[in-house]
Amino acid sequence: MRHTCFLLAIVLLLTATAGAQSNSTQPLLLTTPTLSLSSALTPAPATPFSIAPGTIAPAANSSSSSAAAPPQGVQGVFVNYSWQAYIGYTFYRFYVNSNTEENQNGFNYSMAYFFKDWFAADGEFAATHGNLSNVSSWFLFGGGGPRFRWSAPRNLEIWGHVLVGYSHFTPQTPFGRQEAFAYEAGGGVDINAHHHKIAYRVGADMVGSRFFGTYQYSPKAFVGIVYKF
Repeated sequence: MRHTCFLLAIVLLLTATAGAQSNSTQPLLLTTPTLSLSSALTPAPATPFSIAPGTIAPAANSSSSSAAAPPQGVQGVFVNYSWQAYIGYTFYRFYVNSNTEENQNGFNYSMAYFFKDWFAADGEFAATHGNLSNVSSWFLFGGGGPRFRWSAPRNLEIWGHVLVGYSHFTPQTPFGRQEAFAYEAGGGVDINAHHHKIAYRVGADMVGSRFFGTYQYSPKAFVGIVYKF
């Protein structure tokens, strides 16, 4: 009887110990993660880059932004034209002799071709009309020579010329021929417009001639428009 009770006690102790072990290992089996070979070899998907609110995005590449910038045009380039054509009003005070003088009005026309920025060949024709002792009279002059110019501030162009040519005077008088050698020297100022092809000219010349056996030195003033091409 004693031996039987001792065996039952041992069986009950072993049974309690096995149940405790099974209860303690069960949560471990449920919580342990399983890892498969396919999941280990598959790379994790890349997540897109996102910018958190309140942060500043990185600046773009400076080389790409400079390459995309549009080219800038060249400004302020002034074109020098080789030809100048002028036409305008002319006032001429003709000193016929020491006792006779005449005021005449008319026009003058000129062409100039610039071989260099400062030097040109100049040609001019002028025609003025007046009354001499109540008789209609004309003075004509045509000549050519060098012209010089200098570009000044405020869109101004200062120039000078010396022309040598031929003159004609009417009416016919008993004191000599109607034609004579003549020359003129003077200059003026061209006021250039904004588009540079048009300029406004103001100038004056001294005209020398020899009619009726005497020399004449007569002033001429003019104003007009210059066209450059």
